[in-house]
Amino acid sequence: MGDQENSTAFTVKDLNTENPRWCVGCGNFGILMGLKRFMVDKQIQPHKTVNISGIGCSGRAPNYINTYGIHSIHGRPITLATGIALTRPDLNIFIHSGDGDAMSIGGNHLLHGINKNFNCVFLMYDNELYSLTKCQTSPTTRKGHKTNTQPQGTFLEPLNPVRFAIGAGASFVANTADWMQDHLTKTIELAYEHKGFSFVHISQRCTHFDPENFDPKNSSNFSFLTHENGLPVPKHFAEGATTINHDPTDSSGAFRYANSNKIYFGLFYRDRNKPRYDEIVQKMVEETPRKPRNLIFDAYKV
Repeated sequence: MGDQENSTAFTVKDLNTENPRWCVGCGNFGILMGLKRFMVDKQIQPHKTVNISGIGCSGRAPNYINTYGIHSIHGRPITLATGIALTRPDLNIFIHSGDGDAMSIGGNHLLHGINKNFNCVFLMYDNELYSLTKCQTSPTTRKGHKTNTQPQGTFLEPLNPVRFAIGAGASFVANTADWMQDHLTKTIELAYEHKGFSFVHISQRCTHFDPENFDPKNSSNFSFLTHENGLPVPKHFAEGATTINHDPTDSSGAFRYANSNKIYFGLFYRDRNKPRYDEIVQKMVEETPRKPRNLIFDAYKV
């Protein structure tokens, strides 16, 4: 991502705008705070940063952080981010997208965003529901869960976003959660430092429509992938949680853990050598000779 500049240090308070309008206990508060904490810790300059979102509860995030921001249309934040990455490589790009926005109407764009590997941090908020539209089944809703669109329980196994990202060839894939602030902030830091499309899946609580989906207090429910080049286990989960030493350059291991029935948090995969579409295009533009133009002639040329 872009380089930080020397200027007067800012705090989380300086990044605040209006009070977020999410349900009490929503995991979005934790995700937004994790991003703000990271920006303050590393002094990532707000005027060099843009937050882009699609539609859904996560879509409001750019309104609540004092940077440049775009609240785009459903499933299309990646298309806007691609344009910004091509024309303004000096900016730090953060994309906010929910499980429906990313994996349903935006699935095609996510696939090609991953393939282009342009420089950004993609934050996927996954509460496993369409919550803004009042508890509808999303692509990641667990099988059998009752929703307003499938009141007898969902019929199919959910899509696995981490497995999808690894299978699509993402150069950076990590999994974290809104209730693990240190782990979340460190994950965003690693994603920011990576040069390419950094896919960060975030398990996010929806206390209004699905309050029992995650039990953040029970460490035995979760397993952590750790490595000297990866992510540490959160201190408050050190006892009781399963830890596995996983080298994030090991693609077969990444697939194995992504295909597991268990939930693994940590850095699954990182490839520092995958070509970047934005870098290739920018180099082509720089190396292409620019011919002087006759604007009057061009305007009337048949």
